[in-house]
Amino acid sequence: MTSIRPASGVFYIWRGTNFTLNNFVEVLHQSQVVQAMWNSFVLSTLATILSLGITVGSGYMLSRFGGWIQRSWFATIYIFRTVPYISWVLPLYLVNTRLGIYDTYVGLLLPHIAVHVCFFSWLMKGFFDGINPSMEYAALIDGCTRWGAFYRVALPAAMPGIAALAILCWLSTWNEFLFALILSGKRTPLITSTMAQFVTETGTEWNLMSATAVLAMMPALLVTIFGQKYVIRGLRM
Repeated sequence: MTSIRPASGVFYIWRGTNFTLNNFVEVLHQSQVVQAMWNSFVLSTLATILSLGITVGSGYMLSRFGGWIQRSWFATIYIFRTVPYISWVLPLYLVNTRLGIYDTYVGLLLPHIAVHVCFFSWLMKGFFDGINPSMEYAALIDGCTRWGAFYRVALPAAMPGIAALAILCWLSTWNEFLFALILSGKRTPLITSTMAQFVTETGTEWNLMSATAVLAMMPALLVTIFGQKYVIRGLRM
């Protein structure tokens, strides 16, 4: 409701019937907000594609193969998952600054991909564990290579799980705040951190902040509505 209230009516106890859409118009005329939404969309999409590319292979390897490489990789993922999320931020800021990738797409993409790979590899392993490998063995007996058995048999069977992870990955990146706050600046603003610009020394523009929050919620809402059935189907695997 605050997003459609004028600034003068935000703090009224009795809110009355004075509503307006000018908050959305004013927000959309701010180039930084539009750029932040575009950056968030690009970052979420790239992070989803690249993370899934690594996660699917990682999950399949952990599910189907055994050896010191697989055990070491699994231990690495486990260790990274036990580290508190917030403790990554300062080292990542220092590394990004040292490498000259602070406030760039690369500097934002790499941490997101690392977090997604650590978490989603576990889930992807579970999806492949739930798929009976007998069809892959039959494909191997018929002359198919290991890569062919993965591409033609295992991958199609895991598509519901991959679709579920893609949606969760995109939403996770879109709504992420901590990396956006610390690792982005004026060159690559993201929508979650851009909302903070409405907090100024003279006060908080609640009406504009709320309008921005509603606009930021729309893509995530559409993705959720569109992908709900895929998430449920994938998590049932």
